Amino acid sequence: MAHVLSISYDLDLLRSREMLLRRMGHSVTSAEGFAQASRVCKLREGEFDLIVLGHSIPPDEKRMIIDFLHGYSCPVLALLRPNEEPACEATRSVQADDPGALLATVEELVRGRRRDATVE
Repeated sequence: MAHVLSISYDLDLLRSREMLLRRMGHSVTSAEGFAQASRVCKLREGEFDLIVLGHSIPPDEKRMIIDFLHGYSCPVLALLRPNEEPACEATRSVQADDPGALLATVEELVRGRRRDATVE
């Protein structure tokens, strides 16, 4: 089971993403926007296996959040709006309207993190 930090400005999507990730067996902490996410990260440093940035976060703010999270050594998955360019600073980016791609990418990133942890 992975511990996922999910960040979004859309509370309905934040809740539904949390439910979906919990059904997959993951522990989820949700944060509404950058300010709340930065407080959570500082309080729970090192606890997260994956961070998911919702598509409701504007691209410029996604880059700012990714820069902030860089020191936390955790993969970042950016969910994209239609026609939004991939967040090249993120570990991976997927279209927000494709739940299958979201689930597959979460599992791939979590597996990769676990594999990296056993190698160290």
